[in-house]
Amino acid sequence: MHILLTGSTGFIGHTLQEALQRAGHTVHGGVSPRSSTLRPGQVPMDFAHDTTAAAWLPRLAGIDAVVNAVGVLRDTRARPIDAVHRDTPIALFDACAQAGVQRVVHISALGIEGSSTRYAQTKRAAEAHLQALAAQGTLSPAILRPSVVYGKGGDSSALFMNLARLPVALFPGPVLDARVQPVSVHDLAATVVALLGTALQQTGTIDCTGPEALTMGAFIASLRQQLGHRPATVLRLPQPLTTLSARLGDAVPQSPWCSETLAMLGSDNVGNPAAFEQLLGRKGVHYSQLVATAWR
Repeated sequence: MHILLTGSTGFIGHTLQEALQRAGHTVHGGVSPRSSTLRPGQVPMDFAHDTTAAAWLPRLAGIDAVVNAVGVLRDTRARPIDAVHRDTPIALFDACAQAGVQRVVHISALGIEGSSTRYAQTKRAAEAHLQALAAQGTLSPAILRPSVVYGKGGDSSALFMNLARLPVALFPGPVLDARVQPVSVHDLAATVVALLGTALQQTGTIDCTGPEALTMGAFIASLRQQLGHRPATVLRLPQPLTTLSARLGDAVPQSPWCSETLAMLGSDNVGNPAAFEQLLGRKGVHYSQLVATAWR
């Protein structure tokens, strides 16, 4: 198949492209129009501004399926979250319906139900539009909702690994208490390959999680153990200082820690892995094996 992959240079997108190419597909990877060089197969696209179906229709010529793997953690001037998560994906989905590209695999996120953050609201809006097009019979979409995605090259994974190396660590309370179900980025990629191959007819929303949930604090402790270190001394940052640190992060656009992040960590990020495991044909990689299998 000829597959248009948005976000192909990102952490998840890069892994998806490699997996899809190994499966024999031709991947047309989306890259920033500001990129200095375009490699064969790369397609310029701007998720900050390509908010109309007309902007996407030329890129869909000869395309059999679309995989949307673009996402941002927080709103910035260069990558406004409303455009990146909602307006541009909706335009892309509308273009797919007009061009007759029925198969769409959309990478969303777990834990967005009931959340009032802009991250969750914009993610839900794109999902709702895609589901409406599916109800009309114009698209055949699969929506993937991964928990914390772990792997080499991921900014959050690198942060977790750096924290795991500290012999004495000071953590905000929500970071210690939030329940997550970490998933290997390679397992997520294998699921996308299945949805464009053996499970081509499967539609709907699929939770993508590892086989077992645990608190974020316990996950970081497990990473430390996998690195061969003794248990760390863990201190809890008082709530007022946690709130203050998040507000300070709001003023630093490059920081992954901000008020939105704090709000998202206030709820669990767990799900039922049954459908995910059926697509994989096995259980997902356990969190205790992630360093050996995904940190490469």
